[in-house]
Amino acid sequence: MKIEDIFQKKTEREKIEELKSGRLAPQPERDEAIKALDITEHDINNESLRPNKQVKVPAELTEEEIEKNVKKPDTTKPVPVARIALALQKLIIKRAVAFLFGNPVNYSASPEDENQKQILKALKRILHDIKSNSVNRRIARAVFGFKECAELWYPVPVEKTKTGNGIVSKVKDFINNAIGNKYHTNYGFQSAFKLRCTIFSPAFGDVLYPYFDETGDMIAFSREFSRTEKANEGDKEVTYFETYTDTHHWLWQQKGGDFEIVKGYPKPNAIGKIPVVYAYQEEFETQDVNSLIDRLETLLSNFADTNDYHASPKIVVKGELIGFSQKGESGAILQLDGDNASADYLSWAHAPESVKLEVDTLLRMIYTITQTPDISFDTVKGLGTLSGIALKLLFMDAHLKVQDKREIFDEYLQRRVNIIKAFIGKFCNQLEVHCSEFEIEPEIIPYIITSEIDEVKFWTEANGGKPLVSHKQSVKSANLSQDTDADWDQIVTEEDKENYSNIFEPTK
Repeated sequence: MKIEDIFQKKTEREKIEELKSGRLAPQPERDEAIKALDITEHDINNESLRPNKQVKVPAELTEEEIEKNVKKPDTTKPVPVARIALALQKLIIKRAVAFLFGNPVNYSASPEDENQKQILKALKRILHDIKSNSVNRRIARAVFGFKECAELWYPVPVEKTKTGNGIVSKVKDFINNAIGNKYHTNYGFQSAFKLRCTIFSPAFGDVLYPYFDETGDMIAFSREFSRTEKANEGDKEVTYFETYTDTHHWLWQQKGGDFEIVKGYPKPNAIGKIPVVYAYQEEFETQDVNSLIDRLETLLSNFADTNDYHASPKIVVKGELIGFSQKGESGAILQLDGDNASADYLSWAHAPESVKLEVDTLLRMIYTITQTPDISFDTVKGLGTLSGIALKLLFMDAHLKVQDKREIFDEYLQRRVNIIKAFIGKFCNQLEVHCSEFEIEPEIIPYIITSEIDEVKFWTEANGGKPLVSHKQSVKSANLSQDTDADWDQIVTEEDKENYSNIFEPTK
């Protein structure tokens, strides 16, 4: 269905129902995602799935009943069982996010004139202002944990942005008010707006409704959300539904059982494209290993219960025990009676090994299936010094996972760039034509711990054995001084004195 046909429907509810029907995939199971990420929701902590143990205890008798030798049947009481929940799902997602966006995204471009250089400068400043490195990680964490996420880009007038509380800011405000305009030049040109970004995700309570046409293009994006508002009868939760198209921004408010357009809407969309970037993956990041983690938690909890009962040594006695030593008595002995009397410690020789084998196997399979490197301290402490090539091989599986995720995030980041360029063109009209023509390609660089010595050796050999940086730059890069410029001047002075003395020094 075309977007124009949707808004030709008679009632607002019919429009909203149609906008909700354009997803290519079902809504993510938010409760399932929360259950995996919140260890308090794991099955091991569910008393209906893992009930407490019922232990038989003697019935309590009063002194009078004891004197009369009254017999009562034994009773039972619940005893808490061990519940060991592991936050492995969080760990897997943290590692995936770190390898994907541990390094800043590189934006490759070849500007050919000053206009294109200005566009690239403005784009990088916008990304810097919104802290894009942190935004990227938050988005990846939302996608991996809840399957989907979206970001909205919107302009904010300079007069509504905070400029600070200092004297300099007040002077700037006074000057701007005096000339009748408020603008900034952070992007390399005068602009009355700043570009901002916000994130929508099921993790934050948003319900997302991307609308795709027959060709798979997103022609509308909607979200349903609720917020608490003050009313005469007290605070109440109000539900909203908003839609972004390439031409307008719509907002409805639920009143009673129906939706009504909020006053002032729809608002025009100036950039001519949906200002939303949307990402989706088919499965939760830990979906394939959740059952293995459940089994691991059950295994460890059962073993903890066993330790509670059997960790302390127990002695099996054959024959009659006549006497035994007191607690803490040195040279303790047991006195036994009978021809075949004996005493032995009750040991469980093979079961702990089988438990250890299953635990190790489960952990290995969890890390292998999710392509998560095990970089815990116990694992890496025995590796020793590794070369750059060895490090790359060690994290190769994690890097292959990053390549798989690029199917999602390459397109995501490219659309973000296109939206920012469209806004830059509106902020500075003379750049609008150049924005549509100038190509900027985002490049994801997987995170890896590198061996600086191997890198330097490699590039030194590629450079024919010549230095890679100047002497002054190497002094600055060492970062061993608080004032590198002063130290460099001192080094030059000392070298000049040394050379001077060498020239005039008498030779034999």
